[in-house]
Amino acid sequence: MRLNKYISHNSKYSRRDADKLIEAGEVTVNKKKMTDFSYSVQDGDLVAVKGNLIKERTMLTMIVYNKPKGTLVTKKDDRGRTTIYHKLPGKFRHFIPIGRLDYASEGLLLMTDSPKVADIMMRSELDRTYNIKIDKPLTPEMEKAMSEGLILDDAKAGGHEKSKIASMEFKPFVHYELRGTTGHFTKLRVTISEGKNRELRRFFGHFGAEVLDLKRVAFGGIELNNLPTNKTRYFTRREYDDLHKFLKEVQKEENRKLQAQKQKDKQTEHKK
Repeated sequence: MRLNKYISHNSKYSRRDADKLIEAGEVTVNKKKMTDFSYSVQDGDLVAVKGNLIKERTMLTMIVYNKPKGTLVTKKDDRGRTTIYHKLPGKFRHFIPIGRLDYASEGLLLMTDSPKVADIMMRSELDRTYNIKIDKPLTPEMEKAMSEGLILDDAKAGGHEKSKIASMEFKPFVHYELRGTTGHFTKLRVTISEGKNRELRRFFGHFGAEVLDLKRVAFGGIELNNLPTNKTRYFTRREYDDLHKFLKEVQKEENRKLQAQKQKDKQTEHKK
């Protein structure tokens, strides 16, 4: 995990704060000053900020939060806009969001006090399901791209004006269904397996369609159901059981890849 992310996940500091602290020489790793922003924290590393050791959070608590529109998924905003941490109860202020929903989007946001679990789930291909409304009729071109995927050299349409992301590749949608049409407006339920920056807004923006409403209703089998806006709930026992099974499978796959790499390295060394 990158150094700024490790500090953010395990302390009160935001990633932006962490970057400033690293730049100022206030961060040490194993008692040595660290100014390398790309450094990846390893198991056993001792990370300290201003001489205070960062204690890695090892507990696992999961909550579901129904994010309201008009809030940012970040710890701090330099423009003073409302973030989810202004809305959440104080006991969840150190929880980490698993993925993001942009300012104008709403719905299910999974959060955890475990940085490792957050990182695993964010990188996963777990299904994400959304209810969306676009300002155009659904076209055959849109449906073909949803079924077959799409590669865009210019994916700026639908992205934030300050975003540095220019191109983007979209995997085929896991599922999509038409849920209603009114005039030129179209309501859809779509399921994708990625969580890229403003992915759905960029996808439909390519076809000249604006996403007017976007609400995430499920992530990895966890459903929003009737949880009120701006409210939270803890995972159920079944949801925790399913999560632990998923994490075990991820660990097995990582161990398999590690063993395969070790075997490959041995064969390479033997040939020398």
